[in-house]
Amino acid sequence: MKELWTREGKDLHLHLHEGQAQAWLSERRFVFMLAGTQGGKTSFGPWWLHREIVNNGAGDYLAVTSSFDLFKLKMLPEIRTVFEHVLDCGRYWSGDKVLELKDPSTGKYWAERSDDPMWGRVILRSAQSKGGLESATGKAAWLDECGQDDFRLDDWEAIQRRLSLSQGRVLGTTTIYNLGWMKHEIYDAWVAGDKDIDVIQFASIINPMFPPEEFRRMQDKLPGWKFKMFYKGEYDRPPGLILADFDRTTQAVKPFPIPIEWPRYVGMDFGPVNTALIWIAEDTRREAYYLYRESLAGNKTTREHASDAKAYAKDERVLAWWGGSGSEDQYRRDWGEWGIPITRPLISDVESGLDRLIAVIKAKRFFVFDTCQGWLDEAGTYSREIVDGEVTEKIKDKQKFHRLDATRYWAASLPRDIEGSMFSWV
Repeated sequence: MKELWTREGKDLHLHLHEGQAQAWLSERRFVFMLAGTQGGKTSFGPWWLHREIVNNGAGDYLAVTSSFDLFKLKMLPEIRTVFEHVLDCGRYWSGDKVLELKDPSTGKYWAERSDDPMWGRVILRSAQSKGGLESATGKAAWLDECGQDDFRLDDWEAIQRRLSLSQGRVLGTTTIYNLGWMKHEIYDAWVAGDKDIDVIQFASIINPMFPPEEFRRMQDKLPGWKFKMFYKGEYDRPPGLILADFDRTTQAVKPFPIPIEWPRYVGMDFGPVNTALIWIAEDTRREAYYLYRESLAGNKTTREHASDAKAYAKDERVLAWWGGSGSEDQYRRDWGEWGIPITRPLISDVESGLDRLIAVIKAKRFFVFDTCQGWLDEAGTYSREIVDGEVTEKIKDKQKFHRLDATRYWAASLPRDIEGSMFSWV
C-alpha cells in the first residue's frame, strides 16, 4: 500500500488512485471531485494546484475551504506539507494567510515582509472570510469541502469573478452534504452536458488507504441516504430537508414574459446586513404562482432599498407587500415612510407559515424561475437538525435563509388554504 507520493533519489512520484487520476487528466475548466469521506480529496488538492502554477506562471492563486476550522485543521497542513516540505517552493506568511512562491528562475523568494511584491502567492481563505474572497484575483483555485453548508452560492460566484480575467481553472474537492448550489450549478449542469464542467465521483473505498472493514461497518451502521452521500459520493435526499417536496425538475422553470395583467406580490425579510425580497406573479387562471425575481442586499439605507423596489414595481401590478415578524413593526413603518406599504403577514408562526408554503409546493402550484439561483440554493439546504439519527423540530442555521423567510411571509399571507379554492385577487 503506497502513500500518495514517494521519492526515489531526486525523483518524486505521485501514486494517484483511479478517482484522483481522472481529476488529474481532466482538461475541463471546472473539475469537481464528489467523493466519500477520506477518499483522498484534500491530499490531492495541493498537487493539482501546484501543476496549475507550473503551467500558468507568476501571479496569484486561491485555496479556499468552507470554514476557518477546516482551513486550520485540513487545508493549511496539507498545502504546507506539499509546498514547504516536499517541493520546497513555498513559505507561509501566517499574518496574511498567504503562501509565498519561489521564483523558479532564481530559486529565491522576493519578499522580505508579507506586503512586499512576490513572484507568486497562494491566497488561503475560508468561505467565512467574505472580504478575502472579493478582494483577491487569481489564475486558478482549489476549493476544499465546497459542498458544506457554509460554502454558499455567493462564495462560488465570488470565486468565478476572481478568476474571470485569466479564465482560471477550478478544482473542487468535497463530500456531498446537501442539495444546494453544487447540485444544480455543477452536478445537474454536468449531467445536462456542460462542456466546461467535469464531475468525478467515487467511494471512500477507492482510496487504497481506506480500510475495507471500516467501509462495511459504516454501510451496516448508517442510514442509507447518509452512507450514500458521505461514503459513496452520490446524491440522495436527506430526511431533514424541509422543502423536500419541491421538485426542481418540474418546478424550476425557464423564465418567460409575464403578462402585464398578472397580479404580483412581494415577500420581504428585513435586516441591516441581509434584506431579502422575493417577487411572485400569479397566473389566476391556473391558480399558479411564479417566483420570478429575488434580491439579497445589505449596506443600504431603507430609503435606498425602497427606491430600488419601487423602480422594479413601477410597471408591475403589485397588489401586496408582506414582510417581517410580528415584532418588526418599526421596519414596516420605515419602509412605509418611503412609499412601500409593508403589511404584517397574516400568520406569524414559523411552522404554520411553512405549512402553507409546503402545501402550495405539494399542490404543484408554485414555480421558480431557474435564474433565481439564490432561492434554489437555500431550498436545497434548508433543513431540520438531525440528532442521534432522528429529525428534530429545530431548523438548522435558520438565520441564514433570508430568501426562504421572505417566501414564508408571502405564503403565510395567502387568504385560503391551498387545499381549498385559492383566493382570487382580480
